[in-house]
Parts: sequence; structure tokens; C-alpha cells
Amino acid sequence: MSTIKVSEDINHHRRRFLGTAAISIAAGQLAMIGSGNAQAGGSTTTKLPTIRPGTNPSFQSLKQIDAGVLSIGYAEAGPADGPAVILLHGWPYDIYSFVDVAPLLASAGYRVIVPYLRGYGTTHFLAGETFRNGQPSALAVDTIALMDALKIEKATLAGYDWGARTADIVAALWPERCKALVSVSGYLIGSQESGKMPLPPKAELQWWYQYYFATERGRAGYEKYRHDFAKLIWQIASPKWDFDDATFDRSAASFDNADHVGIVVHNYRWRLGLAEGEAKYDDLEKRLAQGPVITVPTITMEGDANGAPHPDPSAYAKKFSGRYAHRTITGGIGHNLPQEAPQAFAEAVVEVAEI
Repeated sequence: MSTIKVSEDINHHRRRFLGTAAISIAAGQLAMIGSGNAQAGGSTTTKLPTIRPGTNPSFQSLKQIDAGVLSIGYAEAGPADGPAVILLHGWPYDIYSFVDVAPLLASAGYRVIVPYLRGYGTTHFLAGETFRNGQPSALAVDTIALMDALKIEKATLAGYDWGARTADIVAALWPERCKALVSVSGYLIGSQESGKMPLPPKAELQWWYQYYFATERGRAGYEKYRHDFAKLIWQIASPKWDFDDATFDRSAASFDNADHVGIVVHNYRWRLGLAEGEAKYDDLEKRLAQGPVITVPTITMEGDANGAPHPDPSAYAKKFSGRYAHRTITGGIGHNLPQEAPQAFAEAVVEVAEI
């Protein structure tokens, strides 16, 4: 497992999710992707231009397309005939997490698609009566529907937080649609059954917002204070990221989506078994509850200052049976890794996509 330095101010302390049991993994047990540029067949990874975080204020192209039950808003960059990369954001963030990553990948010839998840930005439901479902399998099905609508047969998927979980699910259940995977915080597939397991008190404390959302007071509080709430999460999850108001406000606008609160609250209530999902996803959830191994080439990543709950890399390494490597990004990098360290994130996408 390699460590990448992004500044001289290195913080070697990485918070561990105390509820996850550590598994000792010998280096020889992993089919590693090289930490340098060596690739299968003797080729080398495409070199990307150097970029500083915050270089790009916006996307050049924002589009809208009907896909499944949604009209999905998305940014697009790069040639239309390039190999596809789909970048998936988390909560409470949006597509601007990838505003510096997308042009880097486009410069290397990739067709880059960055969708707003359901409940964010310009993504909206096509029918008013559609259940506002936030369960993880539904978000994965949204991704497949988007690929179908854009006539993308296979793509490299990359994401963090909700986006990493969504990418993991697609890679696990539809490996024929996923060329390769970059997943911040690794293997995030869970189930309602696993959500019943109590954690040590310090670990439970990290999930305070999940219990807040379990109450009607929490729903009302998030509805009323969603921008302040999101800013607090940004500060807790990335304690060393010195983002300015303009950067936050640019993303916070996407939380004004009429379905945002409903989707977020349902997602966290569903995880605790406090809300029902939809029967059409039951078979998918049963498969996910078995903890399926991901077979596609994968790079997992973690920031050394991630303040959000996250498993230790040793706990999930064996869940990836294909070519695999883990990267720890140092220099005070928090939960929103692609926005805080776009160079390292884009380089991981190119490396795994070119195997």
C-alpha cells in the first residue's frame, strides 16, 4: 500500500472507524497495481498536467437527460468518443467535488460524466408520485440508467462517500458495465442487517447525524438549516481543508433541490431499518447483503485527515479480487478527497483505467 505526499505539512495520524475489525494482509496476498507508472503489457500511465486545487471555478458544459425515473443533470468534459469515466459525488457535496478532476481527465482523452445524484442540483424525478427513495441500490440503478441513456456500455467509475458506495455496488452487481473502479474509503457495501450491529460508543458518536435524521425533529432541523448543517459536516469531515465561502456556496446551491431532504433522510433511516425501501430492489439488496467481492481492477484511496467515519484499508482489501492497490493521500487531506487532492484522484483514475 503506497502513500502519496501532496504537501510538506504531513499529518501521519489517520482516524480509524472503531467499529471495523482489522484484518492483517500480507503484501504478497494482493495482486497489486504498481505504485509508479508500470502497467500491464509494459505500457505507461498517461501523464496528466499539474493542477492546484481550486483552479477551475466551473464546468464548461452542463446537460440534462431523462434516465430511468429521473431527469439527470450532469457535467460533461472531453471527447464524445473517448473512454468513459463517471464521477460520483457524496453527501453533503455535489458535482463540484470534481471540478478540477474532470478537465484533467478530459485532457487525457476521456469522456467524463459527472451527474448530480437524485436529490441534488438539477436532477429531478420525472413523476410526482415516484417514491423518493434514498436506498443505496436505487442510486446504483440510477447510474446504470444514466449509462444506458448516454449509450455508454462500459465505464470506469470513481467516487467518494455515497458516490463510492454507488460505484462499489455497480462494480459488484454489474461488473460487465464497469471497466475499473476508484473508491475513496474502499468497500462501502452494507445492508440493513449489518446496520443492526451496535458499535463501540466512540464509533457511534461519529454517526451522530444518522441518529438525528432518525427523528422528525432531525428532518425538520435539516430542512430548516441544511446549509449550516452541510457546512458543519464539511468542517468535521475535512478538518484541515481551508475552503472559502464561495467554494461552499457553489455546492450548497444543489441542496435546494425539492427532494434533497427527503432523499437524505430516507437514506439514513433505511440503513437503520427505520424506513422501508421498494420491493423492486429487494433482490439486489439480498445480493449486496452477502458482501459480494469486487472483481474489476480497483484503486482504493483515503485521505490522512478524513474526519468522517471510514474503515481501515486492511479491513476491506480482501473484498477486491482483481488487480488492486490502496493509496493513502497525505498532507491533511479529508473526506472530500477529489476536491482536496484532484491531482492524486485523477492520476488514480487514469492508472486503473489504463490497465
